Amino acid sequence: MADVLVCIKRVPDVAGEVLLTSDAQAVDARFVGFTVSAHENCAVELAVRIATATGGAATVLTLGPEAAVEQLRAALAVGCAAAVHIDADPVGYGPVDVVREIAAVVETHAAEGRTYDLILLGNDAADTGDFQVGVRLAYALGWPVVNGVRTVEVDGGVATARGDGPDGVETYAVPMPAVVTVLEGGVEPRYPSVVGRMKAKKIPVETVAPRHEPLGPGRVRLTLPPAQPSTVEVIGAGPDAAPAVVDLLQRLGVAR
Repeated sequence: MADVLVCIKRVPDVAGEVLLTSDAQAVDARFVGFTVSAHENCAVELAVRIATATGGAATVLTLGPEAAVEQLRAALAVGCAAAVHIDADPVGYGPVDVVREIAAVVETHAAEGRTYDLILLGNDAADTGDFQVGVRLAYALGWPVVNGVRTVEVDGGVATARGDGPDGVETYAVPMPAVVTVLEGGVEPRYPSVVGRMKAKKIPVETVAPRHEPLGPGRVRLTLPPAQPSTVEVIGAGPDAAPAVVDLLQRLGVAR
């Protein structure tokens, strides 16, 4: 039996035009809906599959505002058995802060006799692009970690994770408890049924307050460096090259 904790994040749905906030650190979400990333949808799918195959249970967790319960309900509707909501404004939380709060929940549940064999996360945050939480969480808990995999299977006390490597598929076998971050593409996330959504509404969500004062992300504003002129010499851009092509490349600054 494997009990799985899967962590998700409420992020703006940027299927259309992407607008940034004034400090360029986040997506302006005033005119868009919210969702979770494709990586995390796959992590939820893997959590449900592992729990079902081993007779365990999948618990979904998020740190976010009250509205983030919507994303928790979506995970409950596809098979997660329980949900934990760390009620906090994520804007003031950096990766270190998020890790401390997740670790506090894991440790509190362990003290209550509710242990986790595996923690799954998306490979990176869809809004801020941070790749830190999975590694930092494993370090905080003293657990092994595997990053950027497509599939995870559990047999006995070992988690087997597979992902793409430079020479083909790479396979990692780690003892549990362990932390694994998931890339999209390895599994097809299921869609919630009407019955699943109705059941999800009846499942109580455990709401907890943050345990620590956040340190913050440590960023003030994101800026792009000025564009640098290209020094690329285009082969064939001589007298025999098509004049229109040469002219275009010179206008773009990639030929001389």
